[in-house]
Amino acid sequence: MNLAELNKVAEAMVAPGKGILAADESTGTIKKRFDAIGVDSTEDNRRDYREMLFRATEGMKSISGVILYDETIWQKAKDGTPLVEIIKKAGALPGIKVDEGTKPLPNCPGELITAGLDKLADRLPKYYEQGARFAKWRAVIDIGAGIPTYSCIRANTHALARYAALCQAANIVPIVEPEVLMDGDHDIDRCYQVTELVLKAQFEELYFNRVALEGMVLKPNMAISGKKCAKRASVEEVAEKTVRMLKNCVPGAVPGIAFLSGGQSDEE
Repeated sequence: MNLAELNKVAEAMVAPGKGILAADESTGTIKKRFDAIGVDSTEDNRRDYREMLFRATEGMKSISGVILYDETIWQKAKDGTPLVEIIKKAGALPGIKVDEGTKPLPNCPGELITAGLDKLADRLPKYYEQGARFAKWRAVIDIGAGIPTYSCIRANTHALARYAALCQAANIVPIVEPEVLMDGDHDIDRCYQVTELVLKAQFEELYFNRVALEGMVLKPNMAISGKKCAKRASVEEVAEKTVRMLKNCVPGAVPGIAFLSGGQSDEE
C-alpha cells in the first residue's frame, strides 16, 4: 500500500467545487432508463451514451472522478480510444464499482448483505492496470419495524471494511458507502439515530481491518425524513443534523465526504 498515492487520489476526488459522476448503472438499471426514452439497450448504445458524457468538455470540468461499471471500463470509444483515456484527458479519475449487488441476509428477515468479496483480491489489480484509481462498494441498511438489527449493521460494515482493506492493498482508494435508506415512514431523528450507530460501527470495523483513513472517501446518506414520513424535515434541519451527525462520527483523518444523491430531487 502506497499511502501517499492513496491520499493524493482521495484528496483529488473531493476537490472543492467538483463532484463524482456515477456512470455505473448496472445493465438492468440502464435498460430501464433507455426503455423510458425508447432506446435499445445494446452494448454500443450504452457505450455511446457514456462516451457522450465523458466528452462533454464543459461538464467534465466539474467532475473529479467517474465511477464505471465493469462493462464500461474495458470499452473503447467509437474512434478506438479507451473510455478511461477520455476520462483522464478530461482531468478526472476513473473509478470502478466492484460490489455484486445485494442478497438476503440469513436469519434477518427483510435485511440485505452486499456480495462480491470472494474474488475481489484477484479483480482489483486488473482494474488498477486498466486505470481505475478508486472503487465503490454500497451497503444497504433499511429502517423499519424491528430493523435494522445489530446483525445486519455488523455484517455490512464488516464487509465494507474488508473491501476497503483489499482496495488499499491494490493501491485503489475505497469509497465506503454504508447507505441508510430513506424508503420508510421514519422521521429525521430516527434516521439520525440509525445512521449514527451505523457510522460508529463502520469506523470501528475500518480500524479493526487496519484501513488507512487518509486513503479513503466516505459516501454516507444525509440525516433526512423517510419518503413516507408525514412530517418533513426542512432543508435547514437536514443540514444542521447532517453536519452534527458527521462531526460526531467521522474522524478528521478522512480526506472528505461525497454524499450519495439517490432518492432526492435536484433541489433537495
